[in-house]
Amino acid sequence: MSTPNAPFAALVDWGTSNFRLWLVDAEGTILGERQSADGMSACAADNRFAAVLEDNLQALNAPVDLPVVIAGMAGARAGWLEAPYVETPTALSGLHLHTVSPKASRKVFILPGLCQKDTGPFDVMRGEETQLAGVVAGGIASGIVCMPGTHCKWVDLEDGVVKRFRTAMTGEMFDLLSKQSILRLSIPQDGDHSTHDAAFDAAVAEALSDGFSLTTSLFSIRASGLLSTPEPNEAASRLSGLLIGAEIAGMRAFYQGGKTVHIVASKSLSALYIRALTLAGAKAQSLDGSALVRNGLFAAAQHLFIG
Repeated sequence: MSTPNAPFAALVDWGTSNFRLWLVDAEGTILGERQSADGMSACAADNRFAAVLEDNLQALNAPVDLPVVIAGMAGARAGWLEAPYVETPTALSGLHLHTVSPKASRKVFILPGLCQKDTGPFDVMRGEETQLAGVVAGGIASGIVCMPGTHCKWVDLEDGVVKRFRTAMTGEMFDLLSKQSILRLSIPQDGDHSTHDAAFDAAVAEALSDGFSLTTSLFSIRASGLLSTPEPNEAASRLSGLLIGAEIAGMRAFYQGGKTVHIVASKSLSALYIRALTLAGAKAQSLDGSALVRNGLFAAAQHLFIG
């Protein structure tokens, strides 16, 4: 076994756009760190995965036999080597049992994503499952986890097992509507990005009400810009409130019964979701997501290299 302060493993979060690597010892202490824009999109065309990994390991003077554990898009179909999805319900502690190893000059293990076929509508995640493993490693084995972003994941955890999950395209919808739809004429592209609290709250309340129609409410943002003089950040906040409110209304089955929703997101996004969930009468709290992927990767490394 590696001793403290000696490299134990390299942990890699390989996203679509970004690459991040940590060198850690047997206690999980960070010995070195690298990050770059060499995500899957930058590596897939000419299959640069092995070269990018080795360049970053060499920059940290990593031993030539140091094993590597990878989460994220390196295991996608268009990635380095596909790590097939594991179907729910599944225990997060067993992710290491489904790793795949590409041809490389060292031992490399790519963690799988999760899929849903029978526990709910068809759904997939890749990368978030390792964050969830980090949540469990941090002491939260049961509860509801909400992971906002481009594609927001809602996860039902029970004793470290992902029972079911759903994906909401809220972040992507906000980006598309604010930049490519007619609403772009009402939402400044380089203006005030702070939240207009009153506009956000009113939109969330509207989305939570009976008979709400998202498609018709969205056009009211444009009409308001033509018939009145909204404040610079009001339209964007209303759009955000309508989309997040609609998402939360659609996910009531997850948090009904008084379950606390644990939010894993940036500070600003967590604040919006907690605000909206509070308006919906739900309990919510934010988790520090900065170390979750690393903690999940380290847990997998311990299973793989220690047992």
